[in-house]
Amino acid sequence: MNVSQHIRRSRTVRVSAALLSSAALAACGGQQAGDAHQPAPTTSFTEQGVTVTLTVSDWHASTGTLSAVFTPERKGFHLYSTDLPSGGVEGVGRPTALAVSGAVKADGRLAASAEVRSITVPGVEAPLPVYPDGPVTATLPVRADGDGDATVLVGYASCSIQDGCTIPVSDHPVHLHVTGDRANFNPH
Repeated sequence: MNVSQHIRRSRTVRVSAALLSSAALAACGGQQAGDAHQPAPTTSFTEQGVTVTLTVSDWHASTGTLSAVFTPERKGFHLYSTDLPSGGVEGVGRPTALAVSGAVKADGRLAASAEVRSITVPGVEAPLPVYPDGPVTATLPVRADGDGDATVLVGYASCSIQDGCTIPVSDHPVHLHVTGDRANFNPH
């Protein structure tokens, strides 16, 4: 074999290897240069013993899903159901809540990922609807009413059968900016 055939064959092998590597990366979900997929916008805060992580996902044509993961910092704490009345039951408890205002509107009902169970507490006759101890994810379908700023209002209370309850969080504001093709959390 002469030198020019060896160079051509070597070049062909290198190009083939590069193409196969690119195909393998694409098949495994690796990002290629120019891939327009961006991670979902996320923000979080911690207040009264619960870390709340908010995400906007599936944002297309001014609609998407607002998700909040409520994670109690201490073991043995639970959150109240989204269906609990706003004033609690006999004044006890606060619902897990997400509300939006401004350029974003709710486009459905708030739903939680956990099954509701009932507990009884001393001094309260009616049972209280709560989620099992630990993290709970709540989702709310949303749509934009044009481009602009919106506010997500987050509410919850966490309790433990043994350690009592934390102070409820009501209407904690989280700011969001939306356009037809994007939603981003922004500090105010």
